[in-house]
Amino acid sequence: VDDLAERMASSRETIRRDLNHLSIQGHLRKFHGGAELPHVDGESSYHIRMTENVRAKRRIATRAARLFDRGATLFVDTGTTTVFFAEELAKADDISVITNSSVIASSLVMAESTNRVYVIGGQQSGDGTCTFGALAVEQISVFHAADVVLAVGALDISTGLTSYSVDEAEIARAMIRQAKTVTVLADSSKLERTALFEVCPLNRLDRVVTENKLDDKSVAAFKQANVEVVVASE
Repeated sequence: VDDLAERMASSRETIRRDLNHLSIQGHLRKFHGGAELPHVDGESSYHIRMTENVRAKRRIATRAARLFDRGATLFVDTGTTTVFFAEELAKADDISVITNSSVIASSLVMAESTNRVYVIGGQQSGDGTCTFGALAVEQISVFHAADVVLAVGALDISTGLTSYSVDEAEIARAMIRQAKTVTVLADSSKLERTALFEVCPLNRLDRVVTENKLDDKSVAAFKQANVEVVVASE
C-alpha cells in the first residue's frame, strides 16, 4: 500500500479503497498491507477462499436464498458461496437440504427452523469440511430433489461448468443427475475461466446467480442456452 501510494502520488486511504474495489471484482486478492494477482491456474484452499470476495458472495447468497420457497427440496454442494447461501437459507422454513458439507449442515441444523438436513457420508476431505468418493455418490443416488445449488470453480460460455477438484466434480455431477433444475452461484472472479475437470455443459444449467451484469457476448450465450441470469443487486 505504501509503495503504491508513493508511485501513484495518492493517499494510502485511496489506495486501500481501490484495492477493496478490485478485490470485490475478483481482479486481485488482498492481504495485510497489500495485494497480489489471483491464481489463474488453480484454486486457493477452502479457508483462504472463505475470506475472498466475501461481499460479492454474500450478495449472491442472499439473492439466491429468495429463489426457494417453503417445501423446496435441494441438493447443496460444498463451497464457500454455498456456505453463505446456507446461512441465508437457514432463515427460511420447511426446506429439505441434502449436502456433502458438514459446514453447511451445521449452519442449517443450528438454526431455529423446521428445515430438514440430510448429510451425505463417504470419505472425509483433508480439511474436514465435506465428504466425497464412491460411497458419497452412491448415497446421493437414493435422493431426488427439485433443485441442486452448486458453488463453482469456473464457468465459461464455451466449456460450461468446471471444477479444480476431481472429487468435487464427481459429487456435483451426481447431484445434477438426481435434480430437475440446476442453479449455480458464481461471483465474477469465477466467470470466463476454465478448470481441469468437467462438471456439465452450459445448456444443462437452468440459472446462474452472480453479482455483476454480464457483457453482451455472455448474455447472448446464456440466452441461447436457455440459462436465466439473476443479478444480485446491492
